[in-house]
Amino acid sequence: MSLMTEMRDMALRLASRFQIPTIAGIVFPPLYAGGQPEGCEFMALALEGGAGGVSYLLLPDSSAEGYRLLKPQAFIGTHPEQYAEAFDGTDPIQNMLGLAAINAICQHVMRISSAVPGAAIDSLGLMNIEDGDRVGMVGFFPPLLKYMRNRNADLIIVEKNEQLVERYPQYHVTLDVSELNSCNKVLCTSTTLLNDTLDEVLQHCTAAQHISVLGPTAGYFPDPLFARGVHVLGGRFVNDGMLLLQLISERKRWGEATQKLCFNSCDYEGLVDLRGIK
Repeated sequence: MSLMTEMRDMALRLASRFQIPTIAGIVFPPLYAGGQPEGCEFMALALEGGAGGVSYLLLPDSSAEGYRLLKPQAFIGTHPEQYAEAFDGTDPIQNMLGLAAINAICQHVMRISSAVPGAAIDSLGLMNIEDGDRVGMVGFFPPLLKYMRNRNADLIIVEKNEQLVERYPQYHVTLDVSELNSCNKVLCTSTTLLNDTLDEVLQHCTAAQHISVLGPTAGYFPDPLFARGVHVLGGRFVNDGMLLLQLISERKRWGEATQKLCFNSCDYEGLVDLRGIK
């Protein structure tokens, strides 16, 4: 079973046991040709009661017309479960909506179950990089690049965009995910769940001593990832869903609308504690 399927099923199990509010609002930033500028990279939805869910605008050109036809008003009053059900890896727009819905469902349950974890003490997913480490970075994390300059450690950057290999000749950038096999620590963008590549990434991380998955779209419970060997999941918790929609629409920083969250496998007891969810 793929991680996308496991995430979908986890959210639907939660929705079957907890009363999930309907959607109170949703925001779709303008879609730009050639990539999204800063401040327009994420869409989000808010539920009645304040919970929210974020997703990345990872859409091919073939989905542009369908995205521009989305009407925010049509989503208000609908149930997030219906969008979570479509999170299956075949339609980019449905996957985008599905991930936002999964995040919102999970975050509502975190709210009512007092299961919101604290924030990480650093921005690198508690990786504790040391001299001699061989670090795999899936996606670009500027804080890690800066941090590695002061460490006697190797860095391998795995990317899907071939242009980045030429753009950053000073780094070891590769399209070959199998190079992660030689890494003892891996930092992976949460976008890999949305583009359905996280399964493949983790298949090449079995020898890693530490794996962190980080990103604003990681607002869900970590159980499926921890079962695959991930050690830390770091993302965003939405404090005020409607405020978040306003800030995204105004291309402003998310500020008081969100806070960082960090699940650590060494002290996470799992969804079994949430009223017998498993």
